[in-house]
Amino acid sequence: MSARRAPRRTLAVLAALPLLALAACGYGSQAEDSGEHAVAGAPKVDGLDSVRIGYFGNLTHATALVGRHEGLFQKELGGTRAEYATFNAGPSEIEALNSGSIDIGWIGPSPAVNGYVKARGKNLRIVSGSASGGVKLVVDPKKIASLKDVKGKKIATPQLGNTQDVAFLHWAEDQGWKVDAESGKGDVSVVRTDNKITPDAYRSGSIDGAWVPEPTASKLVAEGGKVLLDESSLWPGEKFVITNVVVSQRFLKEHPKAVEAVLRASVKANRWITAHEGRAKAAANAQLEADTGKPLPAAVLDPAWRSLAVTDDPLAATLRTQAGHAVQAGLLGSPDLTGIYDLGPLNKILKAEGAPAVDDAGLGAE
Repeated sequence: MSARRAPRRTLAVLAALPLLALAACGYGSQAEDSGEHAVAGAPKVDGLDSVRIGYFGNLTHATALVGRHEGLFQKELGGTRAEYATFNAGPSEIEALNSGSIDIGWIGPSPAVNGYVKARGKNLRIVSGSASGGVKLVVDPKKIASLKDVKGKKIATPQLGNTQDVAFLHWAEDQGWKVDAESGKGDVSVVRTDNKITPDAYRSGSIDGAWVPEPTASKLVAEGGKVLLDESSLWPGEKFVITNVVVSQRFLKEHPKAVEAVLRASVKANRWITAHEGRAKAAANAQLEADTGKPLPAAVLDPAWRSLAVTDDPLAATLRTQAGHAVQAGLLGSPDLTGIYDLGPLNKILKAEGAPAVDDAGLGAE
């Protein structure tokens, strides 16, 4: 890593957040990668030797996976080297962003909100969307035949207070069921289970189903599970944020051209994914294999890929709604999210491409 990296500071306070988890837990361990070779003879962006990019080894971070595999970030950064760090937990990526170990990263809505609230709005901005959808309620069809049968069963979510946990608690409340959010006990038993071991828990019979992101949902289907509900069906237009792009406020202020370069690559990656579905899926899986040591089998990859949609739009209104659900469940105090978005750089890029601007739902920085 470049010598310009700020000293790492351990942010133990993150451990105390009530809403700790990431929107979709990754499958690889946290690791820092050497990055790519800068484009020979190209000028450095903002005079930087490197830009450090964080993301998860997970399909919900398809924009980052494809952007890296296809060299799009490095192409836009030119003589500035693209360096990468992969994560498998939201708090660790927020810590890396806060400490200056990464400059910009792909992350789920809950850890972005958590980090922003805990830092009193002084550490990050959401600067782009990345993905929507890809969350399902998958159940054992021998035990659960209909939505009403979920009552009295054991349903896994990735982690207390994470995006899927909050969504399931809110859905259960809408069914008229009472569940203690902290303990997970009530008319439905909520079993907080890491995505990596949820398929094993399902196979052993210790859970009856799970409200989980891809590719965990498709892994459960491969084990004989049945999709009982796709969360997208609960949202207007069947769209809700699952992954955003965040940047440290300091880096955004000091190196706006570098941020724009990464966002241009993100927009181009999303366009390429949309135009070349088969190749993009293969590229994402190849990068997953490089990051985690194991590609996804076709039986998991194909349905998981179909349930996700890449998007530049951060779908800010849905983040506001998700935060409201967390407050309603008693897992989050009433947060002031004003200023969590700065979509100016993204909208500048979209305008140059003739694309419509995206909205911050009134939560933009002044």
